[in-house]
Amino acid sequence: MTTIPTVTLNNGVPIPQLGFGTYKIGDDETRDAVLSALEAGYRHIDTAQMYRNERGVGDAIAASGLPRGEVFVTSKLNNGHHAYDDALASFDRTLSELQLEFVDLFLIHWPLPAVGRYLEAWRALEEILRSGRARAIGVSNFQPAHLRTLLDESTVVPAVNQIEMHPWFTNADVRYFDESHGITTEAWSPLGRGAVLEDPVITGIAEDHGATPAQVVLAWHLARGVVVIPKSVTPSRIASNLRAVDVELSEDEVAAITALDRGERQGSHPDTENRTDR
Repeated sequence: MTTIPTVTLNNGVPIPQLGFGTYKIGDDETRDAVLSALEAGYRHIDTAQMYRNERGVGDAIAASGLPRGEVFVTSKLNNGHHAYDDALASFDRTLSELQLEFVDLFLIHWPLPAVGRYLEAWRALEEILRSGRARAIGVSNFQPAHLRTLLDESTVVPAVNQIEMHPWFTNADVRYFDESHGITTEAWSPLGRGAVLEDPVITGIAEDHGATPAQVVLAWHLARGVVVIPKSVTPSRIASNLRAVDVELSEDEVAAITALDRGERQGSHPDTENRTDR
């Protein structure tokens, strides 16, 4: 079985560096997709309240027969639950949906600066961490300004910041801030929703390594110390993505892919995403 490297978070918890994402996988498909991932060798599953597929993730983990300690599970707080009591109650529902007694990582999904309650939500996550029902807590889509507020006003440094990152959007400023403060960066949309896979630099490197373009892009993330969570519902592609850990890129190849950055964000900007109805 493929050996997946781990990254040690700032509180000592190890996280598998290559995980399986479940964004936009319907709950009816999630069980089979996650079970395929676990059977292929993934040991890190990422979900969120917003995805409405936590039940399918939990069903797959139960069906896998794997010991709980062998599967790293992440979920995220929904946008409409930043109030302290709402955050605690919604976390209880997450554990119920996942059919688990604890999660390994729980994140605030979006900062929602216009709403202005992410500090309140963070205090709820700190309470969840103290209770032992999450082994680590962190954030998603937080910009340096949001992170500075958290660091100034709270006692727990986020273990993870999950952000959009791919070769056409390296999000270098946020990654640098994370590294400077002991926060692990995790990439969502690591393949640029497939758009970057036809870039000639990437296809050329893939040809040189006898690898797929997706494996090369994932290997680029891994070489830079980033945690990455590609998703697919196709068993062959799920297994293929995992083999990215066997692709060893040179420093020059990593630099060439990094230089592809266009500043092209594909998802919402954290400063303007303020929807609370999902």
